[in-house]
Amino acid sequence: MLGALTIILCCQLAGEAIVVATGLPVPGPVLGMVFLFTGLVVRGGPSVELSQTGDALLRNLALLFVPAGVGVVLHLGLLGREGVAISVSLVVSTLLTIAVTALVMRWTLKGRDGDADATPGRGGDGA
Repeated sequence: MLGALTIILCCQLAGEAIVVATGLPVPGPVLGMVFLFTGLVVRGGPSVELSQTGDALLRNLALLFVPAGVGVVLHLGLLGREGVAISVSLVVSTLLTIAVTALVMRWTLKGRDGDADATPGRGGDGA
């Protein structure tokens, strides 16, 4: 388990180091995850030890949210003062995300199986 945890943390460290060295606008742990994923694809999948370590981390995932919860409680006054702005930005960003996702899906499905408008009930296929 220690070896597998070392591999995971080294991938995260490599991601952090590259982000700091190059100034990429990507979080270091995300880049580290890309490194880990690439290594697993090249290797043909995780080892038993790495799989067990990942499962253990996932089983205890709730513990990793404790620092975020403490941060929320610590900044409760700020959240109270800026609650309206935070709520509006959350709603607007959620709606924009849904709209962009729908447009991208429509665009990607457009060339698939002929005409995208040829759905039953829309007059495209004669039904």
